[in-house]
Amino acid sequence: MSAIAHAPAPHSCAEALDLRRALGVGTAALIVVANMIGSGIFTTSGFVARDVGSPGWLMGLWLAGGLIALAGALSYAELGAAFPQAGGEYVYLREAYGPFVAYLTGWTSLAVGFSGAIAAATLAFAGYLHSYFPAMDRAGSADKVVALAALWSLTAIHVRGLGPGGVVQRLLTGGTMLAIAALVCAAFTLGHGSASNFNSSAPAHGSVAVSLIFILYAYSGWNAAAYLAGEIRNPRREIPTALVAGTALVTLLYLAMNAMYLYALPIPAMSGVLTIAEKASVALFGPFAAHLVAAMLALALLGSVNAMVLAGPRVYFAMARDGLLPRALGVVDLSRGTPARAVLLQSGWASVLIVFFGAFERLVVYTGFAITVFTAMAVAALIVLRVRRPGAPRPFTVPGYPWTPAAYVIVSIWIVAVTMLTRPTETVLGALTVVAGVPFYFCARRRNRRMAIHSSN
Repeated sequence: MSAIAHAPAPHSCAEALDLRRALGVGTAALIVVANMIGSGIFTTSGFVARDVGSPGWLMGLWLAGGLIALAGALSYAELGAAFPQAGGEYVYLREAYGPFVAYLTGWTSLAVGFSGAIAAATLAFAGYLHSYFPAMDRAGSADKVVALAALWSLTAIHVRGLGPGGVVQRLLTGGTMLAIAALVCAAFTLGHGSASNFNSSAPAHGSVAVSLIFILYAYSGWNAAAYLAGEIRNPRREIPTALVAGTALVTLLYLAMNAMYLYALPIPAMSGVLTIAEKASVALFGPFAAHLVAAMLALALLGSVNAMVLAGPRVYFAMARDGLLPRALGVVDLSRGTPARAVLLQSGWASVLIVFFGAFERLVVYTGFAITVFTAMAVAALIVLRVRRPGAPRPFTVPGYPWTPAAYVIVSIWIVAVTMLTRPTETVLGALTVVAGVPFYFCARRRNRRMAIHSSN
């Protein structure tokens, strides 16, 4: 009778369920690729060309960005194999620094990190459709309607299950990769470019440091597979493979795209150009290429949104399981095996941002420094946990330890310092976003204490 008297709440069977391990390494790697490839590679290189004035520096910085991202991916690979749970850096920060710091990274992910990025990407996706539907320019709310339609279409797919979501991810990301590969191959075989552009130069008008910061933002997202560790079939082997393979593949694609830009345009013609992918493609193939680039960008952005709709809710799911968010968010849908309520929460908040904030990219920039801080702390957690738990099982160990994670942390500290000096407004706003989560953390703790007292009585 006592067991019946203390029976759990009606939905506790769902709460007790774990997420289904149904995600293969190929799809996990494509999620990494999708989360990385956004608008950065299509827009950043013109500003880097202006800042460095040299093809060698341009290619070298993009290679350096890829190596830094790979150092982070290798570090997350060790952490993900050691803690194969949903949540990514939320789990690593919890294990290394405790629940308070972990909560703040989860709060930032929900408030802006994932939700804000989704809002910005869906609005940008709608913007690229203007090339095909000029009437959208005359409809003031058309972009928001299209953004919401894209978001909720993907949300419905991911609520249905990991299987349908994985199929869509493979189609979107595979299509993006094939389009980029086809564009680069066509550029060097059919395009009207010149190899002499690789010897061009111009006076440098900026900082190598600032250029590398922009490049590293283009590489951000290399940690996406870690959020899905609770659903990868063989996480101790496949998480490292997905993280490293996805990051390496994107590095190769980025280097190929930059080689195409240089083949199409000399450094002076690249300098300061925002729409560098479009200008290079038009130079290679003629005016019709602008529409192809717009389609490629739209496809890449949609794939990125799909990856974020899939990955982000796993953080809130893990937080709810720890009692730091309402426990309903930690429920696994009995028939579909998904954290459906966490998915709906994220998409609902992203919809609010789309409707009321419109062009939301600025707020994403504001919190970029906070996301950099938390990612660096997660990589540093690898060192902390090696010291605190030297005998803990580690199915994968990062090559070059401790220099590999240390290099990533040092570069991240440098990025944060430069951002604080050059973008103080964004730094303050980002810090305020993080701090805003503090009272919610203590409210959650108070609620948990009350529930513990009530259950003991």
